[in-house]
Amino acid sequence: MHRYAIAVFAAGLATLPMHALAGPAGKRTFFGMAAYYPGRGGGLTAAHKTLPFGTRVRVTDLKTGRSVVVTINDRGPFNRGRILDLCTRAARALGMIGRGVVYIRADVLQPADAATGPKTASAPGAK
Repeated sequence: MHRYAIAVFAAGLATLPMHALAGPAGKRTFFGMAAYYPGRGGGLTAAHKTLPFGTRVRVTDLKTGRSVVVTINDRGPFNRGRILDLCTRAARALGMIGRGVVYIRADVLQPADAATGPKTASAPGAK
């Protein structure tokens, strides 16, 4: 019964808009279920439905307290009730390989525009 209640609660959180879970001073934190897929990406990457590519996110497994920082580089997940798809390397860092799907906290650390730096219109070496 206890696990069922947690799953229902997590599914409800996953359906909330991200701004409903936003923290102070522009920091965004959201909670929900995360899964991983073997063979996805070579670095510490993840997929999210709406976060801009290049956004850095700290993902924390709420059961174990382990965390990893990933970069959003793909769209997904497309399974109901999940908020992130993690690459295998990030899943291994969280210790979730044997469990498959875990309840996580995700903290947006650096928006994509800050991660990529200023855009320049001229080519290097141009005057």
